[in-house]
Amino acid sequence: MKQLVILGAGTAGTMVANRLRRTLADDWRITLVDQSETHYYQPGFLFIPFGIYSQRDVVKPERDFVPPGVEFVVSPIELIEPERRRVRLSKDGRSLDYDFLVIATGTHIRPDQTPGLAEHEWRRSIFDFYTLEGAVALAKHLRIWKGGRLVVNVVDNPIKCPVAPLEFLMLADWFFRERGMRDRVELIYATPLSGAFTKPIAAKHLSNLLQEKEIQVVPDFMVERVDPDAKKLISYDEQEVAYDLLVSVPLNMGAEVIARSGLGDSLNYVAVDKHTFVSPKYPEIFALGDAAALPTSKAGSVAHFAVECFAENFVHYVEGLEMPHKFDGHANCFIESGFGKALLIDFNYDVEPLPGHYPLPGIGPLTLLKESEANHWGKLMFRWVYWHVLLKGRPLPLPALMSMAGKWQHN
Repeated sequence: MKQLVILGAGTAGTMVANRLRRTLADDWRITLVDQSETHYYQPGFLFIPFGIYSQRDVVKPERDFVPPGVEFVVSPIELIEPERRRVRLSKDGRSLDYDFLVIATGTHIRPDQTPGLAEHEWRRSIFDFYTLEGAVALAKHLRIWKGGRLVVNVVDNPIKCPVAPLEFLMLADWFFRERGMRDRVELIYATPLSGAFTKPIAAKHLSNLLQEKEIQVVPDFMVERVDPDAKKLISYDEQEVAYDLLVSVPLNMGAEVIARSGLGDSLNYVAVDKHTFVSPKYPEIFALGDAAALPTSKAGSVAHFAVECFAENFVHYVEGLEMPHKFDGHANCFIESGFGKALLIDFNYDVEPLPGHYPLPGIGPLTLLKESEANHWGKLMFRWVYWHVLLKGRPLPLPALMSMAGKWQHN
């Protein structure tokens, strides 16, 4: 009996379990491990502070998505021992041997890594929306907030869903205008990047978007510490940004078990080949989703397209055959812009976001780098697709590798 162990039951791990259970022979034993029995639709956290989604829209039992024939073990992971091909669990001292290991332990916010961020003002005047608890707490606060200077700050990159801070600001603009208090709110985006949009073509098409919404951008702001009593962010070069309400995107880091096991970089992400997800040191170990140190976005779409390539590759790989696919870093992301509209971007390792139509050339129905109501409804409808199709490993009529069809290259 061959043993496949999957660590992490988020988007990537759950998809892998479903896809490989259907394609591997019966002489494979598949074990899925996670410390939680709950599955979260993380893109939905963005909508909770503004009352668009509630908690029940983004939470389901993980067991609803574990296929028959896959053992689901609920336990923290103590250690990965690659030399022994073994995983030690924290619960009951249990160990799992493996022939192949898929690491899909994700990425998590670490407010403790920034002085002053997670102290006595955490979830009082300082909030996050990258966790369910943070999003719910912020929703309650926004209902009673009287206005002032709202600052959204990204501590450092990479972060999960890189466009989410911009989406938050544009949804906030809409939210406060609908409540008749936009004139009492100043919206600020303090980012470590050189601007809100750093790719040239995207910047050309979207440069006026934040200006029209009166959202101020503070570029090249590398926060060193937060002074929660004085309510200000302080950068490494002593630049200061004052706030009345701070919405922080803290440092994102991979799971601590990756560091304990000696498998990670400085942020606990696992080094793998960017096309095949194979560890350069341990050929029986793969890393997928946000846990992998890939030069692309940490986003659900990347996990989806990556697993599409990986699932077929894996069946060939374990038979000693050449992998038929090389993942190209394909990602697409909806960007909510408020007032029932959204944008869509589609890109990969080598091609930046371009204008055009997606997925059908000339038809769409989704537009690239252009606001539309169709894009907004596409994002909202994706929640149903996620729960009923994507997580269960069912095919979507979208190519895993990026297509240039429908894109305009000279704009």
